[in-house]
Amino acid sequence: MKKKIHPEFREVVFKDVSTQFHIITKSTAKSKNTIELNGKSYPLVTFDVSSSSHPFYTGQQRLLDTEGRAEKFMKKYAKVRKRETN
Repeated sequence: MKKKIHPEFREVVFKDVSTQFHIITKSTAKSKNTIELNGKSYPLVTFDVSSSSHPFYTGQQRLLDTEGRAEKFMKKYAKVRKRETN
């Protein structure tokens, strides 16, 4: 194998922001954020859905609207609906 072409393989914390579930594992994922756990600093990678928040694993349906998509949709089609009724 060639030297200095492979990404660094290190311990990283993956954190589900909706349930605060986190796991320490090894990865090549890059992150500018860090977190302090058990007296040690780790790179932090955040995500929206994990096995702790996914409906398939939890058996509960949750609505995650992190970017205001529902409001954007309603606003967009409210204008179209007004034109159709006039």
